[in-house]
Amino acid sequence: MNLAGQNALVVGGGTGMGEAIALGLAAEGAKVAVAGRRQEKLDAVAAQAEGILTQTADVGNRDSVATLFEWAAKTFDDRLDLLVNCAGINVPKRSMSELSPEDWDKVMNINATGAFNCMHYGLPLMRPHKNGLVINISSTSGKRAAPLGGVSYNASKFAMAALGTSASEDERENGIRVTTIFPGEVNTPILDDRPVPPGPEHRAKILKSKDIGDIVVAIAKLPALAHVPELVIKPIGQSYI
Repeated sequence: MNLAGQNALVVGGGTGMGEAIALGLAAEGAKVAVAGRRQEKLDAVAAQAEGILTQTADVGNRDSVATLFEWAAKTFDDRLDLLVNCAGINVPKRSMSELSPEDWDKVMNINATGAFNCMHYGLPLMRPHKNGLVINISSTSGKRAAPLGGVSYNASKFAMAALGTSASEDERENGIRVTTIFPGEVNTPILDDRPVPPGPEHRAKILKSKDIGDIVVAIAKLPALAHVPELVIKPIGQSYI
């Protein structure tokens, strides 16, 4: 099946994995909107495929998220079939001894609370139709709390995983599926925020944003009775112990 007639909103869709996901969904016929903080990044995504809509939003600001979903309700005639939560950040100083309380709050607010905010306002556009799919892009840092991810990032991604599991149990009687994807290393702009950003040789050996886009499209194309609760995808060279 293709995704013709499906309404999809990709939050954090201006760069990296979100961009690849939006383009992949549009190529399969979905009506796609991308949301993020920077209009110029959203416009760059929309320029790559016909019909992609854009709307600025800050997932860490609940009023901004409420405005986004008011816009989505009008744009999609009160029906949202697919919500992808892909907004995420990290900070360079991420060990327990270096992490500031302000950076802890910032990372948790965007990565974990931001996903909650979007689901809080997005699920009412799915429940009346007894159908819908939410895909949360977490990280292998939400499965394995390694030092590389850092304290706040690891905690936020574990929180995102628990959010997905809990919401999936609550919403399955409404026909709503929640999938949490745990990507390993992916060559996206977030790598630039590492204490020591990886060089070109390392980036060439890890996943590409399109790999995540392809996985999201594959899950979105499954029948409504098929639910993928979790999926881990990583480069073959990355440890997972």
